[in-house]
Amino acid sequence: MFTQIYYLILSRADGRYLVAQPNASSRDAGESYLLMFREHYDALSYLNAHGSDVADRFAVETVSGGQLKGLLQRWGFTGVGVVQDPLVPQIEFLEHG
Repeated sequence: MFTQIYYLILSRADGRYLVAQPNASSRDAGESYLLMFREHYDALSYLNAHGSDVADRFAVETVSGGQLKGLLQRWGFTGVGVVQDPLVPQIEFLEHG
């Protein structure tokens, strides 16, 4: 995981990353998972499929596996959500420990 490159989606307006909150009650608790994509085109496909009307408000950022721990700690994410299929979407959630 540390040598791989991942792709994240972030807002051009405020620099926040796109996250998932899989449990409705988690929104109150602040539990959020950083969405990650294995390929640049998967991130773009996700944006086009699920937010085509606002896709121009987002950018795709590259991050190495070694940078993930610091990013998760800095932003206070619960873990990551690795998007397996951007069109469905199918997401594998992994907690940060």
